[in-house]
Amino acid sequence: ILGMFSEVKFPVPWGHLAAKAWGSPEGHPVLCLHGWLDNANTFDRLIPLLPKDCHYVAMDFSGHGLSSHRPAGSPYHFLDYVSDVRRVAAALQWRRFTLMGHSMGGAVAGMFSFLYPEMVDKLILLENLGFLLAPEDTEAWLKSKRMVIDRLLSLEARQQAPKAHSPEAALQRLLEANRHLTAEGGAILLQRGATETPAGLVYNRDMRVRTQSRESLTVEQCVKLLQKIQDRVLIILARDGLLVPHKLESKNHFVIALREAFEHTLKEHIQLVEVPGSHFVHMNEPEVVSGIISNFLTVHSTRARL
Repeated sequence: ILGMFSEVKFPVPWGHLAAKAWGSPEGHPVLCLHGWLDNANTFDRLIPLLPKDCHYVAMDFSGHGLSSHRPAGSPYHFLDYVSDVRRVAAALQWRRFTLMGHSMGGAVAGMFSFLYPEMVDKLILLENLGFLLAPEDTEAWLKSKRMVIDRLLSLEARQQAPKAHSPEAALQRLLEANRHLTAEGGAILLQRGATETPAGLVYNRDMRVRTQSRESLTVEQCVKLLQKIQDRVLIILARDGLLVPHKLESKNHFVIALREAFEHTLKEHIQLVEVPGSHFVHMNEPEVVSGIISNFLTVHSTRARL
């Protein structure tokens, strides 16, 4: 029964990476990657609706959910999350598997697919195009890198203990920061994203996660990389999500340009589907996307048009 899951821990040099597993280990392997500041529970309502003959593992990235925080003095680089995936795949002894990622998890899944194409048979991106947004120009890029260092040092200097909140306040703060989340979805994320203490709920996430150092790619690079893994990519975007072209600010020309590339260069080879819903559609209304994902998982050769 896919509604039942087991908890898994994978040792790493700084502690462990935590995960949840559904289905028989003999089933087709699917590794599921959550978004920034979220955790493995983001897939709790979706996975029970997917094909029963797959083995699903939803991991917590370092510094998220029930996974260990990175060592003192370390920032969180985007490629560190990619290495988390490589470590989990090695621990599971998976040589070839499907990757499904939401939001930042989609960008991590995309980068992993480009670095290790021989290990990925299919790529499912939820509310992500496979990349993080690139800064506008060189000055913006420099500013972003400087900010990572300054924020890290500032956090270390303050050494503040995590604040405790009542369950109601913890949920309210989460919903205020994620306008696309429903109260039900927020409560599901909090089950794994916070720990109960005598003073109240304390968020599990590492505050240094906010200092994440991103990877920047040009549209041309993105297109070339996507062409390497074409015919086995499914992208699902929500009409009221974060990547709808007509709702994007002008500074997000990167997304608009990449969408144009899909229209002109990649549409023969990559299945891109728009569905009603918000950024957390897979969690708020999983039945909207479960059929599309199930079909993609069960079809051996995917060659769909827009």
